[in-house]
Amino acid sequence: MSTAGKPYRGKQGISTRDKIVNQYRVSSSKDTNRRSNATIKRLAMYKSKAIRNRDGKVIGGDFISKTPDAGVKRIQPDRRWFGNTRLIGTRALEDFREEMNAKVHDPYTVLLNAKKLPMGLLSDPYERSKKNLLTTEKFSDVFGKKATRKRPRLGAAYEDIRALSKHTQVKHAKYEDKAKVDFVKGTVGDEEDDGANGYVEKIFEKGTSKRLWKELYKVLDASDVVVQVLDARDPNGTRSKKLERELKTKEKRHKHLIFVLNKCDLVPTWCTRRWVRLLSREYPTLAFHASITNPFGKGALIKLLRQFATLHQDKQQISVGFVGYPNVGKSSIVNTLRKKKVCNVAPIPGETKVWQYITLFRRVFLIDCPGVVPPSGDSHLQSVLKGVVQVEKLEDPAQYVCGVLETVKKEYVERHYGVAGWNDAAHFLKLLAQKTGKLRKGGEPDYNNISRKVLQDFQRGRLPYFVPPPFEEESKDNSKNVAAELGLQLEQEFKHVRVKTDFSSEDKKDPDTVENQSEREVEKDNSANEQGHDLEGASVAEKRKKRKRRRAGTGKDRLLARILQC
Repeated sequence: MSTAGKPYRGKQGISTRDKIVNQYRVSSSKDTNRRSNATIKRLAMYKSKAIRNRDGKVIGGDFISKTPDAGVKRIQPDRRWFGNTRLIGTRALEDFREEMNAKVHDPYTVLLNAKKLPMGLLSDPYERSKKNLLTTEKFSDVFGKKATRKRPRLGAAYEDIRALSKHTQVKHAKYEDKAKVDFVKGTVGDEEDDGANGYVEKIFEKGTSKRLWKELYKVLDASDVVVQVLDARDPNGTRSKKLERELKTKEKRHKHLIFVLNKCDLVPTWCTRRWVRLLSREYPTLAFHASITNPFGKGALIKLLRQFATLHQDKQQISVGFVGYPNVGKSSIVNTLRKKKVCNVAPIPGETKVWQYITLFRRVFLIDCPGVVPPSGDSHLQSVLKGVVQVEKLEDPAQYVCGVLETVKKEYVERHYGVAGWNDAAHFLKLLAQKTGKLRKGGEPDYNNISRKVLQDFQRGRLPYFVPPPFEEESKDNSKNVAAELGLQLEQEFKHVRVKTDFSSEDKKDPDTVENQSEREVEKDNSANEQGHDLEGASVAEKRKKRKRRRAGTGKDRLLARILQC
């Protein structure tokens, strides 16, 4: 059959009947090749067109929504839509805040799972925003007829505006005159004149640069346990209060702080024991002697670090940062723990320039930090005696020798240098220079070189010196120890400390034992004297004891009688 000359009517075999797009048609159960209602609606939606106005805005259509669009709808980004939530009542929240506020600033309490607790609920925004004036003083004590608050006395200079203006002009003139004098001398502000002419040397600015403070904050941020290394000869002098306040802030209060008294071989054993006992009231404290061959306290420190690693089981490893003043032995402690030289050490301050990361165990890492001098208001003499200044770079070291002679006992100085009969620092330096041969042309003593020698001997522990711990009465509040509060085991036998410095018999004696012995002797004498005068009191006490025994015996007899009757 020929199809030439006929128009093309589409592909053969496709039916264009209306029932194929009728969603309400009736189909038999055997007919399974027909389109579903959903397919028919979808195909009809493709063919339908929207009705638009002259401006092109859609105003209608078969499958167009009749309700106006109110904008894009978004779900609130709340975690309650994506997981289970926990609700807490007002009373329970107040109890939680009170308990956590009491424990969060306690250095002897360890918070194991801090991530699972809502720490943001600790601070009440309403209580923090309002002014708690009535907690300090009552309203009736400040205002009203029964006010007890007195008006402050400002003096005659603040009576009226004229007197205040005149007083301000006089103070301004005095300040300008002093500023000119300070500029000529080289001092800044009201700083004390430590030198001969008040000139401030640049060497005293070492350890306070911004670069070193950045290194310190890097170590604090990366450390889970912060070890503050102190000099056993002067623990309070080498202690940084600013660092301790920094670790008590909200961002770093989860970090642990411990004290390590290094150079305990330069002080008597009783001094080390008492300093450890006093400092343990605030933070865990250990005594340490840094030495690769004969250390002390190495096992106790490693045991303590292992306990901290056990407490933080949720972490793969913990980092331990060593911070403190320059020349206190931070790098030496790291070398002692590794039992080999992994950090450069030297008996001069400022040897460590940048922080270093060292592996101690699989889960414990050590961070060595450069020494930083916090703003403590120390004079230049105190900075030199603490060892934070390099003696070789001092312009006039002779002016600081008098502080060494005042700090160290005269018998130790005479024994070490073999010089006796000196009256002041200049006379001592002259005799020492003549003995050691530190002379210039014409037989004049070389004060600079001999002064540097004395300062170096003091800083390196060749001259016996230590700050004795304060002796206070022991109370229940002051007798707390880290082992009982924190649950950490810290046991050290101080009798194994090898003290290298040769102290006198007076300094070797423990004042506690001497006082206890004297008190025992006095008690024995008093008891011997009272035995002769208090015979009547003793007889009365014996009579009371006999009465108690009789009463106890009669009570037992009555109890036995009742049991037998039953």
